[in-house]
Amino acid sequence: MMKSNVAVLIVVISIIIVGLIGIPFGNPRLVGVAILLEILFISLAALITKGYSKALYACIILAIIIIIGNSLTPQHIHRMMTFSKPLNTIVLIIGGYILQGLLIYISVRAIKYNRSHPLITSSKL
Repeated sequence: MMKSNVAVLIVVISIIIVGLIGIPFGNPRLVGVAILLEILFISLAALITKGYSKALYACIILAIIIIIGNSLTPQHIHRMMTFSKPLNTIVLIIGGYILQGLLIYISVRAIKYNRSHPLITSSKL
């Protein structure tokens, strides 16, 4: 795995941990969606570990979708405005905005770094 991808992997693992903490406290009707997202992030972590650079693009797209989805959900907006369920709200803000924004930023930086520092492979001729 490239050195630049380690930071992305750390953020993805952080998102997985926050998600696992938040699932039991979330809306029971959305447990299936939450588990699907966890599986997606675990898959991305595996792909990043194996060095697949396309996974970085998937991280960016997924993070943008999650931020937009959270911003368009009336219950999430209400919860953030009123702090009606403090634990849910904190998990939402950390996992659904802060870490997602960080994932976008770190993934873009890793992509730029990887482009400017291509892997040099030796070949036996």
